[in-house]
Amino acid sequence: MTRHSKTLAALVAGLALMGAAPARGADRTWDFQGDAVGSPPASFSFGRTGGGPPGRWVVVTDPTAPAGDHVLAQVDDDGTDYRFPVAVADAPAPKDVRAEVRCRPVSGKVDQACGVVVRYRDADNYYVARANAREDNVNLYRVVNGRRRQIAGWSGRVASGTWHALALEARGDRLRVIWEGKPIIDATDDTFREAGKVGVWTKADSVTSFDALTVTTLR
Repeated sequence: MTRHSKTLAALVAGLALMGAAPARGADRTWDFQGDAVGSPPASFSFGRTGGGPPGRWVVVTDPTAPAGDHVLAQVDDDGTDYRFPVAVADAPAPKDVRAEVRCRPVSGKVDQACGVVVRYRDADNYYVARANAREDNVNLYRVVNGRRRQIAGWSGRVASGTWHALALEARGDRLRVIWEGKPIIDATDDTFREAGKVGVWTKADSVTSFDALTVTTLR
C-alpha cells in the first residue's frame, strides 16, 4: 500500500469512528455523537406550535441509528391533538436550502409523525414536510400564525419502528419533498420568502427519534 493509500484509509477510518460524515457540499450535519445522553443537544432551540406541553427533546442511545448510537428524540407522549413540538438548529439559517434527516417513528396512539422544517421564523411560522406511520402518508404544510395548512400530499408506506430518509428542499417559491431518496411532492408556495432556521418536528403523542440532520445551502 502506498503512503497516499494509507493516508486515505486512515482518513476514512477516522470519519467512520466519528459517525456519518456530512453529505457532500453540506453546510452542517448533526449526528449528536458529541452530545450528552439525557440532555438536550447543544446549539438547538425548542418551541411548540398549538397547545399542550412544549415537548421534551433529549439525546438518547439507539444502536440501530444510521449515524452512531446517539440520536435526538422527542419523548413527551402527551396526547393533545393540535400539538407540534419543534427543535431547530441555531445556525445556519439559509433561504434556499435542502434539509434532510433520518427519522424513526417509535410510538404514539394519536399520531406517529416525524417532520423536517425549513424557513422557520418562530414556532408559529414555517414550512414542514412530515411523514406519519399511522396514516401512511407524507404531507407538505405551511404553518402561518400557528395554523397548519396542507400544500400537497402523497400516500405510501411509512413503517413504524423503522428508520426513514425525509428531505425538504426550498428554492425560491418551489418546494420539493424527497422520501427514501425519491421525489414525491413538487409544489409552489410563496408564503415564506426569507431565510429561516432548519429543524425537526413531531405531532401530538408521537415519540420519534432523529439522526443525521443535514443542512445544505442551494445555489
